[in-house]
Amino acid sequence: MTKVYTSALVLIPPENLWAPIQTIREKYDRNFYRWMPHITLLYPFRPESEFNSLESVFKKRLEDIKPFELVLDSFKYFRHGKQRFTMWLEPKPQELVMDLQKKIQSIFPDCDDVSLFKGGFTPHLSLGQIKGSDILDMTLQDLNARWKSLKFIVDRIFLIARERSKNSVFKVKKSISFLKQNPK
Repeated sequence: MTKVYTSALVLIPPENLWAPIQTIREKYDRNFYRWMPHITLLYPFRPESEFNSLESVFKKRLEDIKPFELVLDSFKYFRHGKQRFTMWLEPKPQELVMDLQKKIQSIFPDCDDVSLFKGGFTPHLSLGQIKGSDILDMTLQDLNARWKSLKFIVDRIFLIARERSKNSVFKVKKSISFLKQNPK
């Protein structure tokens, strides 16, 4: 079992909600071109070559997950020391994302990198990096004053991958629905 930094398992908001997120990310996120807006569940993950064989595992193990609504309405940040911060949107209710991540990680216990942080797994949609607490405070005040909540239904997970080259971009390679498929 191998995990690679060229693939991830994520939640992705519908594209029709991307514009306000991407406006912020384009200005602040050094990874704007590499990643689409997403909430990471597992990263690094299995190689893309295993995605097809994993689909049946997911469908069986996730069949009891019910679709749920997420709301992106508040900004938070991670402190990295030396006046460096990562801004992010908090998906609410966090517990539902945490439960989903825990269930998926139980299938791939070695893909636990996102759970190894001091506070464990924190569901978040990264917006960008900022240097300086004064700049962070002003930016968050401005964003909070102008932000309008985004809501969407989570009814699937996405397996994404990129090429190994330096400037490659993550793309959706497989979408796996929680909903049981009716046999034809």
